[in-house]
Parts: sequence; C-alpha cells; structure tokens
Amino acid sequence: MALITLVLRHAKRYWVFIALVVLLQLAATIAALWLPSLNAQIIDKGIAKGDTAFIWNTGGVMLAISLAQVIAAVAAVYFGARAAMGIGRDLRREVYRKVDSLSTLEATKFGAGTLITRGTNDVQQVQMLVMMTLNFMVTAPIMAIGGIIMALREDAGMSWLVWVSVAVLAVIVSFLVWLLLPLFRKMQDRVDNINGVLREQIMGIRVVRAFVRERFEEGRYEVANRDITDVSVKVGNIFVLMFPVIMMVLHMATAAVLWFGGHRVDAGQVEIGALTAFLQYLLQILMAVMMGVFMTMMIPRAVVCSERIRELLETKSSLDFPRKATQSTPSEGRVEFSGVTFGFPGAEEPVVRNVNFVAEPGQTTAIIGSTGAGKTVLLNLLLRLYDPQFGAITVDGAPIHELTRAQLASSVSLVPQRPYLFSGTIASNLRFGRKDATDAELWEALRVAQGDDFVRDKELQLDEPVSQGGTSVSGGQRQRLSIARALVAKPRVYLFDDSFSALDVATDARLRRALPEVTAGATVIVVAQRVSTIVDADQILVVEAGQIVGRGTHQELLESNEVYREIVSSQLTEAEAA
Repeated sequence: MALITLVLRHAKRYWVFIALVVLLQLAATIAALWLPSLNAQIIDKGIAKGDTAFIWNTGGVMLAISLAQVIAAVAAVYFGARAAMGIGRDLRREVYRKVDSLSTLEATKFGAGTLITRGTNDVQQVQMLVMMTLNFMVTAPIMAIGGIIMALREDAGMSWLVWVSVAVLAVIVSFLVWLLLPLFRKMQDRVDNINGVLREQIMGIRVVRAFVRERFEEGRYEVANRDITDVSVKVGNIFVLMFPVIMMVLHMATAAVLWFGGHRVDAGQVEIGALTAFLQYLLQILMAVMMGVFMTMMIPRAVVCSERIRELLETKSSLDFPRKATQSTPSEGRVEFSGVTFGFPGAEEPVVRNVNFVAEPGQTTAIIGSTGAGKTVLLNLLLRLYDPQFGAITVDGAPIHELTRAQLASSVSLVPQRPYLFSGTIASNLRFGRKDATDAELWEALRVAQGDDFVRDKELQLDEPVSQGGTSVSGGQRQRLSIARALVAKPRVYLFDDSFSALDVATDARLRRALPEVTAGATVIVVAQRVSTIVDADQILVVEAGQIVGRGTHQELLESNEVYREIVSSQLTEAEAA
C-alpha cells in the first residue's frame, strides 16, 4: 500500500505519458495476439488449398501489423521511461528537501549512511519498478487474458492445459515472493550498513593512517561486505531456482499441447493451423505470466524501499520554520537568551540550563569554559539547529522560531569549529552566503581573514578548484577561507566557534586586529579555548556544566571568578594575564 501511495502521489504530473503508454501497449498487445490467428489462416486456408494470393495478402497484413507492433512497443518504452525517470527525479527532490528540513536531532537519528541510501538506491528501486511496470505489467494481463480468449477460440477442448499451467506458475510465484520479502528487507539494511562504514572510513582516512588501523578497518568493511554478500547470494539462489522451474513448466506445457493436440488432429477434431495457433497463444500466456513473475520478483524489494522512503518523508522535523515572514528581518543584531534550557533526548541531565545573557551590537561577547561545558550548544541553539526545551532566544526582540529560515540565515553567520568547504572553486565557496558578492568583496574578506596571500599564490586564484570537504587545502587555509566566507555574508550576528584554534599565534593576532574593520556595528559571539583570543572582549561568559558561572571583562573575572582564574593560570603567566 505504501508503494502504491508513494507512486500515485508523484505520478500526477505524468498522467499523459502514462495514458500514452497504456494505449500503445494495448495496441502492440492486440497486434501480437492477432498474428497467430492470421498465421493459422495461412496454414489452413492458403497452404492447404494452394491459394498463393491469399498467402501473399495475409502475409502482407501480418508484416504491416508486425511493423505497427514494433513502432507501438518502442514508443511505449520511450514514454514509459520518461514517466518513470520523472517520478524518480521528483521523488529524489522530495527526499532531499525532507533531509534538508530535518533538525540535527532527526538527521543524527537516521544517520548519514541510511539517508544517502534512501535518497539514491531506494528511490532507484522504486523508479525501476515503475518503468518495468509500464513496460511489462500493462502488457502482461492484456496478453494473458487475450491469449486465453484466443486460445479457447482456436480449440476449447484443450483449455484445461492453460488453467493447469497458469495455476502451477501462480503457486510457484507466491512461494518465491514469500521467501524473498524478508531477504530484500535485510538487503537494504545491509546496504545502509556498508554505506555507513565506507563513508566513515573515507571521512576518517587520515586518522586511520595516522594510527595504522588499516587492517582493523579492512576487517570492519569485510564484515559489512560479507553480510550483504550472504543476503545477495540467498536472493540469487532463489532466482537461480526460479527460472529453471518456470522454463520446465513452459516446456512441459508445450509438450502436452503437442501430445494431446496431435491426437486431436489425428481424430480430425482440430486443424493443424489451429493447433499451431493454440500453441503460440499458450506460449504467449506463459510468457505473460513470466513477465508477471519477473515483476513480482522486483515488487518485494521496491515495497521495502518505499516503506523506508515513506518513513523518512513522514518524519516530522522538530524545527518548524514559518513559510512567510511575520517578523521584520533583524537589522541591529541584539541577541538575548532568557532562561534557556536544552537537553538531548534520553539524556539524564540537560546540556545547558537556565542560561541568561545579552549580546549587544557593536560588542564582542566571548564564551569560555571546559570541554563539554555546552559552549557550542549555545551557538547551535541560536542557529536553530536545535530548539530549547525551556526559555526563549530573540534577535532584535524577535523570537528566532518566528523568523523564516532565510531571515535567520541572513542575520546570523557561523564559522564552525570544524570548517567544511564544498567542491567547486574558492570563489563559489566564499559566495556561499551571498551570491551577488563582487570579486573585490571576496578579496577584502580574504585580506581580513589573512587568506589573500595564499590565494594569490594559487595559479587560478579565486577560480582555483576546491575538493569536497576542502581537503585540497591545509587545515589553517581551510579555517581562513571559512572565516572569509562568513565575512562575505555580512550578517548582523557573527558566531565564531573556536574558529582561531587552527591558526598560529601571529596569524591569530593579525586576524583579531583586522576583524573590527568589517564587524563594526555587528554582534560578535566568540567561543574560544585560548584566553589570549578573548582578553579584549567586551563581555566574557564563563560556562561550567551548562551554566554561566561568571560574566564580565577579563580584569573583572580575574578578580572575582575562580573558574576563570584557573583557566587563565593554565595558559598564561602572571605577567601575560595582567
């Protein structure tokens, strides 16, 4: 039912193509059913009576019908492919949009491996079933029903052979489908698993090599590979059994027709041409059943895939962005956290609790604390990657859950702790937040981010290709390009999530001196590990166990906050701290 609903929902745009396929397949099938009857007439009337003119005339009609059948069949395949590919395209687009709308919680729950599989392999299985259905399943019932009618018209005395053959094949198909359905479900789970393992190994190849864990990872992949191979072999064994059994039924039916039909010809109960036509109709009936069998073998896997796609599409995101703007787009960038508490589902304790602070435009607010204190979570809450369980977050007085996705993205820009670049060029990555940025603006952002020197050294400069993930540049260069990308966007709120850790001290100092040129008037929130990075901040928030345990300037916290003094003393000498 899930499969039918999924396909019908996406087939509305292609009803013209589907109608053409049905009409063309109907025409081709009727032509195929007519040919054996004409052949029988040539044998019984033309050859038996030596009527050459009848043979030529009927033969000409058969050639014309055959040509029309070929044209109709080719056209049906063309329109069927157009409809199936279109449905697959629409389905992939809907899956992509759904994945894009999921919150970080839902995306993490599914996992990257299964999301990739559901958007590619699963959609492909449904798309292939649609194409095969339009090409075969329209033809098969018409061919079977028409063949039965025509066979009975030629010789009703041997109709029992048709019913016995079809019944035997139906029993075989039902049993094989019963065996295949659970195997196809396991196969898709194994595809998820091997995709996840392979993706993890590719993403972490440097770590694997650094710790010389190639053998261990090969073992992990071998286990995943063996699991999917074992299921595939079981499916293959059923397919190997299926076709010989079907062919055996087909040949036994042919032998039975010749045996019993021969006796009927000898007794004068049927003519040779009629017997030949009956045999051809029986073969057409069994071929139609074989096409149905072939399609039936594909249905279980497509059903499993459609259920997985439906599960994804019916998942409701915990983040519900309004479609139309109900609040004005923030123009100043004043950020306020009021009693914000957030915890991951299933966690015993919240990650952050009762957080209250205000980040004013034109000022820098720094957040510092131990690892796991909840610093990055605060930025993610402001970006609406998660929604707080209690409390409110506002930008210029507007609750962020009332801002559209475009409004929030244009107002808040993040430089993540682990920078990520997309495949393309340096220019395309820098324009990620603002497509209309000029080359001059790109160079200015690179200058502030201390990245213009290495970009100018590239052969193609701004047009230099960048590989997926930014692996074609060093970690420090990737970090500076990520900072420049945020500067190009010109938001009202800048979020720097420990974004200077990959930079050397000298580059860090030059960057911090240059930043006020472009962030003047905007709100800057910096999460940092280095005290030297935030000593000049207008406000420093000290976070410990998800709570703000201190706030003030560097000097104020040195005098009043023990946690901050411990952090400072672990990094700076007394003279440097002063």
